[in-house]
Amino acid sequence: MSDTRSGVRPSGKERHFKPEELIVSKTDLKGRITYANDLFLDLADFTEQEVLGQPHSLIRHPDMPRCIFKMLWDEIASGNEIFAYVVNMGKHGDHYWVYAHITPTFDAKHQVIGYHSNRRVADPKILKEKIIPLYAELRKIEEGAANRKDGMNAASRVLAQKLSDAGMAYDKFIQSL
Repeated sequence: MSDTRSGVRPSGKERHFKPEELIVSKTDLKGRITYANDLFLDLADFTEQEVLGQPHSLIRHPDMPRCIFKMLWDEIASGNEIFAYVVNMGKHGDHYWVYAHITPTFDAKHQVIGYHSNRRVADPKILKEKIIPLYAELRKIEEGAANRKDGMNAASRVLAQKLSDAGMAYDKFIQSL
């Protein structure tokens, strides 16, 4: 599958970082990158000049379900924090998994003015046993629909039903893994 960035395709090569390291980025309200730490830049093979002002989706991997991103954006736009497993893709198609903590950034009047994300190493066992199969199922639903919006909505309904069947909200599901 091709990414929207100039035909960049996933290379199949996974990149890793150390458990004590932390990827940090900040965006404005529209998701444009305003800050990226050195680890972000190193893993994604971008320079600071290449990412500043660009949409954070610059590192979106095509295997990442759109319904998960919609849920993330809905939560943080509402002023809530969220934790999620995310697969990102670097400039040359290499990927890396993260356990992300995404929070809104507030001004002195408690208005959301941007977003902040800290990402840690994702647990490989959780990825293999829970997240990768779930994301593959959601992507299959998304890709099987007549259009992108219908696919995202159908996958969102499946995810909501799975969470309902488990008797937990998304944040509790993620914390239970």
